[in-house]
Amino acid sequence: MGFYGDRVLPYLLSRAMRQEVLSPYRHRLVRGARGRVLEIGVGSGLNLLLYPDAVTSVVGVDTSHRLLTMAASAPRREALAVTLVRGQAEVLPLVSESVDTVVTAWTMCSIDDLGAAIGEVRRVLKRSGEWLFVEHGRAPDASVGRWQDRLTPAWRRVAGGCHLNRAIPVLLEESGFHVRQIQSAYMPGPRLLTFMYEGVATPS
Repeated sequence: MGFYGDRVLPYLLSRAMRQEVLSPYRHRLVRGARGRVLEIGVGSGLNLLLYPDAVTSVVGVDTSHRLLTMAASAPRREALAVTLVRGQAEVLPLVSESVDTVVTAWTMCSIDDLGAAIGEVRRVLKRSGEWLFVEHGRAPDASVGRWQDRLTPAWRRVAGGCHLNRAIPVLLEESGFHVRQIQSAYMPGPRLLTFMYEGVATPS
């Protein structure tokens, strides 16, 4: 299965979405993180070095043993405690209301049961907590959206379960979160793949 960011990204605009293009998104994503962080789809640990001093610990979850092995040796702040866990977003191995911040980077597109995963995030996130996300998804242009709908079934099979057409803010609002902050725009590249959502959600 295509869980999650580091596995899906190679399929997405292999040249247009090089790490130097994605790096500003990652920096903006984590700068508001604080306290105990849950990163779903930690992948090879590309975000670990970017967490600010306000973050005391990170629990990184991914389904891939290979990627978790890479994350174990990824650079990070010396004082940052990191725990890496093999697991699925639909069944998070954490107790309820135990994290201050949830972080996802190009992750929600490839979770099989996104509704269940959002419910699990709501369970483990403190009532005062925040979900920081950067995701690609459904474009606002009707013609692009129609093509995303048409191509998603085939794309999922070749791109590790990735959905082109998920309207991330709508899905969050429908599942018990308030999207407190959202910015969205196309990245350079094919519009089917490059509409980005950057935002902050809180439990409703």
